[in-house]
Amino acid sequence: MAAAALLRWAGPGLCNSVWGLPLGTGLRRRLSLGSGSDGEGSDSWLYFPLRDRDALRVHGPDAEPFLLGLLTNELPRPDCGGGAASPESSPARARYAHFLNVQGRTLYDVILYRLHENLEEEPNFLVEFDSSVSGAFQNHLKLYKIRRKVNINPCPDLSLWAVLPQTAAEGLAKPLLEKGGKPVVLTPDPRAACMGWRLIVQKEDVAQDVVPTTQVRSAKDYHKHRYQKGIPEGIKDLPPGVALPLESNLTFMNGVSFTKGCYIGQELTARTQHMGVIRKRLFPIRFSAPITAEGISAGATVFTESGKQAGKYRAGEDDVGIALLRSEKIKVPLYIKTSHGHQVNIVPSVPDWWPKANK
Repeated sequence: MAAAALLRWAGPGLCNSVWGLPLGTGLRRRLSLGSGSDGEGSDSWLYFPLRDRDALRVHGPDAEPFLLGLLTNELPRPDCGGGAASPESSPARARYAHFLNVQGRTLYDVILYRLHENLEEEPNFLVEFDSSVSGAFQNHLKLYKIRRKVNINPCPDLSLWAVLPQTAAEGLAKPLLEKGGKPVVLTPDPRAACMGWRLIVQKEDVAQDVVPTTQVRSAKDYHKHRYQKGIPEGIKDLPPGVALPLESNLTFMNGVSFTKGCYIGQELTARTQHMGVIRKRLFPIRFSAPITAEGISAGATVFTESGKQAGKYRAGEDDVGIALLRSEKIKVPLYIKTSHGHQVNIVPSVPDWWPKANK
């Protein structure tokens, strides 16, 4: 039922709309029902717990230069002009980015959330990442910390959620919590409008039902939605040391800046962008039948009808998934073999939220 609800609002052209703006002020700003036309009641939204995502806090006087030297993107910074900004000009509270290795391949995909409100405050960020690589990710940060004045702290007391509207009209507002819940973060997903909002709350608040239990859906339905939209997330979709950021559509997801200062792995990314030739990309795919219990191995080869290689399978859920494919092959019949050697046909598609020039 939840998947059906998602499909009702995931219509053509929806993801090209603007769904709202970041919150204005207050680390834990109080949001209550009936607070005006800015939001919609909690029953208009679907809430998905992200148990495979964790957060850690990076703060301190050197937090900004430390992160900028490691990330593909700029940081979400507060307004430097002083005074109250209009909603239309409010600075971003979240940004998407990748950490790369020295060869320019993706290690970790992250969403960064700004917690400080002005330039006078100490830089303070939450970093969302794949929980299965928590130890390796923290070690990666500590490796480059050296003597910088930076603190890196896990946040086991936080609960991460994705929030999606049930209809296109509701997507123009912002979700609200029940019982006057106080989010640590509530902001549009920076990757694409079709990914709704990101919500971070204290776990103690979840226990008090500030997230409406009748509207909670499974993480499986969330993953099916993002696979339908072609949004990679985590190490299954972006295997560390294998995935290339531009092939992974990092540009489309607002995850890279070509004007910022240097960062680890920048050379290959900048050169690929300058050449303007990206022959392979991650595409959403649909299977001719749901993936069976025997499954399909990560990295399994995708073949054309004539038996030529067209790309590699990454991951999937039921009858949808994501694969790295040669762009010129997505119009021809393709198939993939299961772990037991059975042939399954796949149909790639071009997401409606991609820039028109790339469709």
